Amino acid sequence: MPFASLGLRPTIAKAVAEAGYTTPTPIQSKAIPTILEHRDLIGVAQTGTGKTAAFVLPMLEMLGGRGADQSPRALIVAPTRELVVQIAENLRAYAKHLHVRSVMVYGGVGEQPQIASLRRGVDIIIATPGRLQDLMNQGHVRLNRIEILVLDEADRMLDMGFLPSIKKIVEKVPTDRQTLLFSATLSREIEQIASAFLRNPVMVEVASRLKPAETISQFVHEVSHEQKQELLHEILRDRTLSSVLIFSRTKHGADRIARRLEAEGHITATIHSNRSQAQRTRALESFKAGRVRVLVATDIAARGIDVDGISHVINFDFPHIPEDYVHRIGRTGRAQASGEAISFVTPEDYANLRRVESMVGRRIERKALEGFVIRPAMKRASIDPRAGRPSYGRPAQTGARSAYGSRPAAGASRPPAGAAARGTFSTAKPKRRFSR
Repeated sequence: MPFASLGLRPTIAKAVAEAGYTTPTPIQSKAIPTILEHRDLIGVAQTGTGKTAAFVLPMLEMLGGRGADQSPRALIVAPTRELVVQIAENLRAYAKHLHVRSVMVYGGVGEQPQIASLRRGVDIIIATPGRLQDLMNQGHVRLNRIEILVLDEADRMLDMGFLPSIKKIVEKVPTDRQTLLFSATLSREIEQIASAFLRNPVMVEVASRLKPAETISQFVHEVSHEQKQELLHEILRDRTLSSVLIFSRTKHGADRIARRLEAEGHITATIHSNRSQAQRTRALESFKAGRVRVLVATDIAARGIDVDGISHVINFDFPHIPEDYVHRIGRTGRAQASGEAISFVTPEDYANLRRVESMVGRRIERKALEGFVIRPAMKRASIDPRAGRPSYGRPAQTGARSAYGSRPAAGASRPPAGAAARGTFSTAKPKRRFSR
């Protein structure tokens, strides 16, 4: 099914084709026609499935050209600066043949350029809740003409404590708006927000946050705290690990890992909340361009990093929350491409590992590297006894890398939806008032 068949005007379909995409992903095929019918919508899809384009494309179709008074007509709210930037980049690419203006509004940078852009007039605002509320309180943003409101990564915004800000923002938006809510899961809290903010929404579910993409190979190394850094260095000696995202639990831990890797000769950058926006932007751009092979991050980067070809994700610190595990490893294996996720697990992490395995419904394969074997007194029954170096080389691609968020080869078509389209959020769903 080509994009034009979804009801998008030729100029938008042309921009999509020029970006290298030919076939909609399952979330796009299901969401775009519904949004074009001006229905409220709840979209549930895991990372890497193309949900940004699922709301950006129909938004552009419905907005068309500029409004007469240049008041903002659409508002997209996202939890992190990185995600705001990613959405804005997608929007600019797909609106290249349209007269649509947009502005990014987020903290960590000076507000004056954002205020100046707002004064010149925009059609679409892409914002984090905190900075947007600040500018609203100062009288620089008026939302009384908003026609379309998008709450992206709603579950993450709840996790980050943004619900009070979101409520304040929604109070200033017209009640007759169209509201689109996208989330990786449909928790009770998300259902409560949907009941408060949306009117008779249509539910669109494609795969689940609780299930990592099937194209991601997952491995565990059981290791002591003292050997983590040495094990990391040993694994990174394999140069086929071409683009590596490493997760640390803390900001100081991320800086410590990066300093050690730099000292060992690895070109490294870091992203966490103590870094300025300019530093974070430079780090991400260098990583995207391949000038930096290794990016060390805290969970702030688990959503919003849209980088082609991340070959490996390494959990230097195993996450405490099972859902965070799926978000982290979802940075690789995007858009039907293959990827590998490697996790370092200490004895203190065994309970968290069991919870992750229970959530994903499978046992994660254990690998052992010669010289890095946990002490016999600790649990080790699950360690693969085969000695020697496990291969972490870049895996072969399983299909054209062509969903939104990953750039495909020229002329490539997206492979069949497959398991992602057949996936469901739960096999035993509670009764909901949402239409399907």
